[in-house]
Amino acid sequence: MAVSPPAPAKRKKIKRKVQYAHVYIHAGQNNTIVTFTDETGNALCWSSCGACGFKGSRKSTPYAAKVTSEAAAEKAVLFGVEKVSVFVNGLGPGREQAIRGLQGAGLDFDKIVDATPIPHGGCRQKRRRRV
Repeated sequence: MAVSPPAPAKRKKIKRKVQYAHVYIHAGQNNTIVTFTDETGNALCWSSCGACGFKGSRKSTPYAAKVTSEAAAEKAVLFGVEKVSVFVNGLGPGREQAIRGLQGAGLDFDKIVDATPIPHGGCRQKRRRRV
């Protein structure tokens, strides 16, 4: 009878210690997603309104965005994050409240940048409808 080789021992995953992080807030029309990354862009943790238990039209509320950013900040504090740079992207209803949620979690802000893409020039627009 053949004996199978022993399974390799699982190594314990070492949590990274990061004191300075970037926070990307994607404030869409229907959802708000908050992502914490280290300085090189590797994601540490994230949260979204849907992941926090909001469904349907309640995902697109400012309160849901605040709860989402607080939940993401709680996860980030486990990595040792103290100071953050915030990059806000999108024109959704959760823009301001997501930043307030990060403030409520006790994080220090280095800078807040609005990274919303705004077209300048670009394609020709459709002609105006005449009725």
